[in-house]
Amino acid sequence: MRDGIHPDYHKIKVVMTDATEFETRSTFGKEGATISLDIDPKSHPAWIGGGKRLVDTGGQLSKFGKKFGNFGLNPEAESTK
Repeated sequence: MRDGIHPDYHKIKVVMTDATEFETRSTFGKEGATISLDIDPKSHPAWIGGGKRLVDTGGQLSKFGKKFGNFGLNPEAESTK
C-alpha cells in the first residue's frame, strides 16, 4: 500500500444511550476519543418498534418539517379535510 493515502485508524470509546460502553477502531478524532450517542440501536424506533419519540437535539426534525411539511404526507392533515 502507498504511504500517506490511508486514514489513521485508532481505538475510540463509544458510549450508548443506556451508558454501556465499548471500544472500536475508527478514523474519528484522536486515539482514546469518546463518542456519546444520542440515538443507537437500543433507542431508535426502527429497531425497538416505534414506541419512543425522537428527541430533536440539533433541530434537524423541525428543519425537515419546514422544508417538506407542505407535501400532504401528514395523515392527520388528510383526515381533517
